[in-house]
Amino acid sequence: MSTPTPARPIRVARRLSSREFIAEGFREIWSRRRLARYLVRADLHKHGADTFLGNVWWLLDPLLQMVVYVVLVSVIARVSKPDYPLFVFCAILPWKWFSTAVNDGISSVTSRERIIKQVKFPTIVLPVSATLSGVVNFVFGFIPLVALILLFFPHRQFATILLIPFVAVVQFVFSLAIAMFVAATNVFFRDIANVARHGLRLWFYLSPALYELSDVSERSQTLGTLMALNPWTPLFESYRAVIYEGTMPSWGPLAVLLAVSLVMLALATLYFKRLEPAFAKVL
Repeated sequence: MSTPTPARPIRVARRLSSREFIAEGFREIWSRRRLARYLVRADLHKHGADTFLGNVWWLLDPLLQMVVYVVLVSVIARVSKPDYPLFVFCAILPWKWFSTAVNDGISSVTSRERIIKQVKFPTIVLPVSATLSGVVNFVFGFIPLVALILLFFPHRQFATILLIPFVAVVQFVFSLAIAMFVAATNVFFRDIANVARHGLRLWFYLSPALYELSDVSERSQTLGTLMALNPWTPLFESYRAVIYEGTMPSWGPLAVLLAVSLVMLALATLYFKRLEPAFAKVL
């Protein structure tokens, strides 16, 4: 009489801790960096092929926005500001990168519904590639910026413009955190795109983009204090310092924003990874 084979113990999958989720997300981003580069190239090609002028719009669009704001502020409102076109262009260029990263990040997962259902891969690279695409276009924006300085504002040729990458790194971390969060949320709530469109417009006007923070503080100390808490305040002020004023950026506020952005990025990664298993079911 044969003895029965003892039953093998059933292994229950251990639930990852928050720290392990975050570490796994960062590992997936790094291990799939080649995929991210491919998605960036495909995204740039797609946007360039969708319009007649292609990626040239990244040169024309900020210039056209600059003209509109110059007419509204300098001509209609009669606000006097030296070299105002360059002043406002310092805000338009980085904001265009941010708004593009957020809007592309919102649809980064839902727009690849078929691939996600057919192929298993870490979808966290999708909002990352959307944000990286904005970096490439942001670099394109330096062409009209340099042209403006050389042709119309030669007295604003400052060596501090070389410090732009240090400010841009802080913006990248902040933008990536936002893009990850909205990308995961949009899978379950498709109204995020409409909310973001109006929210971004309001955010821009409530930030010191068309004016300086000091102008607000002079009129209302309370409002100036509240606006100083706006994450885009140190970014706009720093970009303007290195491009328009030829001074050092606000290192202290930038360091604080970088620390906050890194925490936000960790939380956004955790949020994305916890929701990721349900993407294929909902899409």
